Amino acid sequence: MEQVHETVLEIDLKALKHNFQYLKTRVQPNTKVLAVVKAFAYGNDAAEIARYLENLEVDYFAVAYTQEGVALRDAGIKTPILVLHPQSANFKTLIARCLEPSLYSHFVLREFIAVAEAEKQHHYPVHIKFNTGLNRLGFDPQDVASVVTSLKKTESVIAKSIFSHLAASEDLREKLFTNNQIKTFTSISETFTAAIGYKPMLHLCNTSGILNYPEAHFDMVRSGIGLYGFGNSEKEDVHFKPIASLKTIISQIHTIPKGASVGYNRAFIASKKTTTATIPIGHADGIGRQYGNGKACVFVNNKPAPIIGNVCMDMIMIDITGISCQEGDEVIVFNQAHTAHSFAQGVNSISYEIITAISQRVKRVFLK
Repeated sequence: MEQVHETVLEIDLKALKHNFQYLKTRVQPNTKVLAVVKAFAYGNDAAEIARYLENLEVDYFAVAYTQEGVALRDAGIKTPILVLHPQSANFKTLIARCLEPSLYSHFVLREFIAVAEAEKQHHYPVHIKFNTGLNRLGFDPQDVASVVTSLKKTESVIAKSIFSHLAASEDLREKLFTNNQIKTFTSISETFTAAIGYKPMLHLCNTSGILNYPEAHFDMVRSGIGLYGFGNSEKEDVHFKPIASLKTIISQIHTIPKGASVGYNRAFIASKKTTTATIPIGHADGIGRQYGNGKACVFVNNKPAPIIGNVCMDMIMIDITGISCQEGDEVIVFNQAHTAHSFAQGVNSISYEIITAISQRVKRVFLK
C-alpha cells in the first residue's frame, strides 16, 4: 500500500471477507448469519460494507434506526434489514422501505399494528424481542401470552423471529448468568411457538455468543464487532483481522526548549528539549480529548509517539523526540498491527467506541 498524503480510514475488504468466512466456520451450514451494520457499519461505511457482504450472501442485516435502513435501501441493498430500535414516528417510512422492526414493548407493538393495518399490510414481518437479562429493551418472559394474543388478533403482521440479546457472552466468569439467559430464551421460545401455532426464527447470539456458546446458535446468529476484526478476547482476536486502518501525516515539526508549552491550556510543559509533530486529526474526527496528555500513542515509522497536551478539534501534537522522520511522513493511529483495541485501552475504553467515533469527514478508502 502506498503511503497516504492526508488523513484517511483505509478499509480492507479482504479482511472483512476473512472475518465473515471465519464466523461462518463457527456455525452450522444451515444457521443464518445476520451482519450488524448500524452506526455507519461501526464507523466504516454502511453502504460499502453491506454491498460487499451482500455479494458474500449474508442472510440479514441489522441497523439501530429506521433512517440507517433507508440509507441502505437507497444504496440498492435488497437483503432483509432488521431495525433494532425503531420509533413509532418512522413506522410508515419503515414499511414503505421494506424494513423489518424489532417490537419490544406493548406500546411499540400496538403502534406498529395500528400503522400496519392502516397501510393495509398482510403478514408484514416483525421481530419480537424478549428481555432475558440485559434489561435494556424487550418484553418480559411473562408477557408471552399477551404478545401472542395481540399478534393473533391481526392479519397485518407475522412474527418472523423472536430474539434476545446476551449481556456478558464475552466474559466467561459470567457463564452461569449467560447459561441462565439461554435457558430463559429457550423456555420463552417453546411457549411462544406453541401458543402462536407456527415456528418463528430464533436468534440470540452476538459475536462472543457465536464463539463461546455454540449450543445457543439456534436458527440465526448476529455479528457486529467480529466482522470488523475483533473477537473480544486475546484467544479469539488472533482469528480476526481488523478491517480499518486510520492513517494521517505529519503536518509540521517543532523543536521546543525545556519549559516551553504545547497546545491549549499549556497542558504539556517540556521537561527537556523536545521534538514535536502536529498531525491533522482531532476530536472532531473522533479522537476525543481523553486521549491527550500521554494517554495514547500513535506510530511514526513504527515507533510509538505519545499524544502530548490537549487534543484539539482538528489537530493533535505528538512527541517524536528520537524518531527519525520528516514532515509529510505517514502516521498510524491504528491498524492491524497497532489495533484500535490497544489504542482505546489507554483510556479504559473499547474498540467499539473508537472505531464508531471516526467522523464521516475522514475520507474512506476501500482496498478491494
